[in-house]
Amino acid sequence: MAVPYDGNVLVGMKTSDDAGVYRISESTALIQTVDFITPIVDDPFTFGRIAACNSLSDVYAMGGRPLTALNIVCFPTDKFTLDIFRDILRGGLSVLEEAQTQLLGGHSVNDPEMKYGLAITGVVHPDKVVRNNTIQDGDVIIITKPIGTGVIATSLKGGGIAEAVMGPFVKSMTMLNRKASDIMIRHNVHACTDVTGFGLVGHLIEMLDENMMEITIDSKLVPIFPGARNAASNGFIPGGMYNNRDFAGSLCTAGASVSPEILDLLFDPQTSGGLLMAFAEHDARLYLAEARENGIDDAAHIGSVRKSSFQRISIV
Repeated sequence: MAVPYDGNVLVGMKTSDDAGVYRISESTALIQTVDFITPIVDDPFTFGRIAACNSLSDVYAMGGRPLTALNIVCFPTDKFTLDIFRDILRGGLSVLEEAQTQLLGGHSVNDPEMKYGLAITGVVHPDKVVRNNTIQDGDVIIITKPIGTGVIATSLKGGGIAEAVMGPFVKSMTMLNRKASDIMIRHNVHACTDVTGFGLVGHLIEMLDENMMEITIDSKLVPIFPGARNAASNGFIPGGMYNNRDFAGSLCTAGASVSPEILDLLFDPQTSGGLLMAFAEHDARLYLAEARENGIDDAAHIGSVRKSSFQRISIV
């Protein structure tokens, strides 16, 4: 369906970007996004926190500042008590307070499947919108969080997981991308998206868009959650991973040395994942140094971009 846009639409749906951007003045544009998820952990308060971090992430990926939020809740009242409903909302509110984002209200429905998320409105200067498809020849690719939330969540549904796995898994998903975003703005980021449902490779393909570039990813440099490789090896594969492989199609090639479980993880659908950014090499070094000084310990240089006569994601 073709959507007509007026002249104030700076980012619409054409580039599969993280959010829509609409200019309201010479100095201000609105960023608008909405997202919700099904439970990824058992504790309702923690689920609320993860869902809120996940919803806010799109604004941070575009270099913006979130202002307001509306709750979106689907809740099966015949299966769960209202104290669980309240704990989910309390978890979400705790993250909004951390993000200095004002909750204005929301909407809830009785639904057979529990879901929670938020509609977020943020702001950014019209000339400083960070897009997902503006990579440049010679860029360095950086990611700020490990991957593997999909396989760990699938493993969790099949039974308990060790605290050594659960701790980093929850800590990462409840960490806002605000600090990572603030730092990237100071270091001339060329392009950014956040790693969510399409997995690492899927979001790299969004960064390619119509650019005649090859992105090479060194699989040995990609940060991976403790327990994720083992979960993938044991067959705890979320259904979305197969969809992500189909989406990548012939655009992605992997070297013979890349193990099957690592390749699975590169397609693993993420929840509340990190920022995936492209910088000039010098700026990438500065970014990583400042990120680590500020506690973003998993930030890593994982690949590079170069001009090509064809589009490709190469995994080595």
